[in-house]
Amino acid sequence: MIDKKLRIAAFGGFRSIPPEEGAAGSDKFAYELYPRLVKKGHSLTIYSRLYPGQKSKLSKEYKGVHQVYFRTINKAGFDTLIHSFKATFHIIFRDTADIVHIHSGANSLWALFLRLSKKKVFISQFAMDWKRDKWPWYGKLFYLISNYLTAYIPNAVIFDNIFNKKFFENKFKKRFYFIPYGAEVPAPQTDTIIIRKLGLSENEYFLFIGRFIPDKGIHFLLEAFKRIDTNKKLVLVGGSPNPSSYEVKLKETSDKRIVFPGYIYGDDVNVLIKNAYIYVQPSLIEGLSPVILTVMGLGTPLICSDIRENTYIVKENATLFKAGSVDDLYQKLTYSLVEHEKLKEKAGSGKKDILNRFNWDSITDQFIDIFQGKTGKEND
Repeated sequence: MIDKKLRIAAFGGFRSIPPEEGAAGSDKFAYELYPRLVKKGHSLTIYSRLYPGQKSKLSKEYKGVHQVYFRTINKAGFDTLIHSFKATFHIIFRDTADIVHIHSGANSLWALFLRLSKKKVFISQFAMDWKRDKWPWYGKLFYLISNYLTAYIPNAVIFDNIFNKKFFENKFKKRFYFIPYGAEVPAPQTDTIIIRKLGLSENEYFLFIGRFIPDKGIHFLLEAFKRIDTNKKLVLVGGSPNPSSYEVKLKETSDKRIVFPGYIYGDDVNVLIKNAYIYVQPSLIEGLSPVILTVMGLGTPLICSDIRENTYIVKENATLFKAGSVDDLYQKLTYSLVEHEKLKEKAGSGKKDILNRFNWDSITDQFIDIFQGKTGKEND
């Protein structure tokens, strides 16, 4: 039962739903949240991207979510800028929504035009993007300037982790919202055909899933893994249809134990997570990692960097290593080979804790309350 049917539009950091090659945490967030909003009785239009070479999909629906596709370019940063420009003015001139949910404060500029058009605008701010090594100086400067727009232009800003929220509150002397990602996923299928297809065996591989960018720390993981004495494999899922020089260099490794299967999502990726020996997250920078939440929700043993965004999620239920330290990561990987049962015990405790704290249905209700103006900001 709802008080009023909301007309919502969304665009920003995500590419499409379901996620496709090149997807990241923002895509996972959209994939989980938006169909649930529709299921609650609201209408929702999302603006998805088509890159050069991708087949035209025009408009379609996914689980009741209406998708409008716009073409953009391949250049990082500028692809989002062009796409968000198109989405903004489609919303304004076609009047596709009363409420606009924007991913990433980098898109705060468009909130100004939307507010002038009498739309209510809500921005989800994720990681501190201006710290990411992948951006040139002008990209980082753009993000820093965008912080001011994020703080003052939209109707409300929603953070996915308390550390970024507190940073903004201290800087701008305002109160903001906090809503985390959810952790629960449907139980993966018992058919493990994807494992056999990749030439793997259950419980015989380390796993990483994500974008191949420097702040994910994959180069540290590769270097540490090459030093351990094991027949287990390292599976690195992800990558982009337009790989960066960083990604190309990663794939130049001669270690036969390292597997690059490309982009995988949905049931197949959950099967890979569920049957991994260890999941490894070597990030230098994160928001609130949807992958870590999924890994813990499935009860898979986890090794991750000790950045505060990770420790906030895992508490004592994962094995931590010093972020950026190849030596420490090597030691933790080696430790997992002799003390795997201890890591599995941690994973069991972590699964119970994480499913309690991060629930998608509760999160959906919190977004609806904010969109309807029913909640205060003291929610952390």
